[in-house]
Amino acid sequence: MTIPSTMQAAILVELKKPLVIDTVELPQSLEAGQVLVRIAYSGICGSQLGEIDGAKGEDKFLPHLLGHEGSGTVVAIGPGVRHVAAGDKVVLHWRKGMGIESVPPRYTWRNKQLNAGWVTTFNQYAIVAENRVTRIAPDINMRIACLFGCAITTGFGVVVNNAKLKIGESLVVYGAGGIGLNIVQAASLTSAWPIIAVDLYDEKLALAQKMGATHLINAAKTDPETEIKRILGTAGPDVFVDNTGLPRIIELGYAITKPQGRVVLVGVPKAGQSSTLFTLPIHFGKTLVGSHGGDAVPNEDIPRYLKLFGATTNPLDQLITHEVDLPQINDAIAGIRDGSIAGRCVVKMDGEA
Repeated sequence: MTIPSTMQAAILVELKKPLVIDTVELPQSLEAGQVLVRIAYSGICGSQLGEIDGAKGEDKFLPHLLGHEGSGTVVAIGPGVRHVAAGDKVVLHWRKGMGIESVPPRYTWRNKQLNAGWVTTFNQYAIVAENRVTRIAPDINMRIACLFGCAITTGFGVVVNNAKLKIGESLVVYGAGGIGLNIVQAASLTSAWPIIAVDLYDEKLALAQKMGATHLINAAKTDPETEIKRILGTAGPDVFVDNTGLPRIIELGYAITKPQGRVVLVGVPKAGQSSTLFTLPIHFGKTLVGSHGGDAVPNEDIPRYLKLFGATTNPLDQLITHEVDLPQINDAIAGIRDGSIAGRCVVKMDGEA
């Protein structure tokens, strides 16, 4: 198939400003290791909100495309690609899988180069590196499949790989939106107890309960430390997962976990922020680790998790509470920020279902 000459895309032009929806020109040939995908659905992760806000500091690549989890259909492949073929249904992910890591694509916007990394999904088409796509069965629901690009693999990886949660261990998940819901879900499948979800919004907590949370704490209405101690006693949780990136929450989790407890940091603090910790407990068994996408291995984990959800009645579809088209993506981002979108929001692209 001929590569389309143009597409619609959401472009980050200026930090802390709405994305610009506009026409982008595609290169008319693929480099070695590149795969052209027609996007069906894209997820919106907290990482993209951080990019828009400049959470990690100066962005030297503006303007550029965004998005790192999606589903779609392979349209064409470049030289050397052997793990996917035209017509394959795929999940797009930001962590490396099998295949070639190609050069990033060279898109054009308003007669100038538009930057993009090895995978972007806020666009109708995406030229991605082979190692950022994983083939899935043709009958998989593409709306749900996009979440396997980050949300589900990260959430499950946090529980299995980072926290190493065991049956019957206690868990606090601070931040029950987005990936937090998948952490709760994975903990429930692991038979952890109790599973305490903490958030500022009752709607998110209600959804966390559907995913398997046994106790809910609204931090806007009550003191979470007091409530956690009421539930668990002074010993504290075995595992504390922070999805906020807020220094005071990181400090809280570190302070209240058991002497040999584990603190897993999923949320990323803004540039310049720091936490103050008394490190002596680390010498006696307490651990503090940062999670990098749950240390997921996409080509192994995505098929495994798809098989799991195909064999269970776990309410995966309930994770998606909102769906928008590309022109409404800024409204969706605003809804995630203000808490009016409780679960995951997906962006539907033209031409795929």
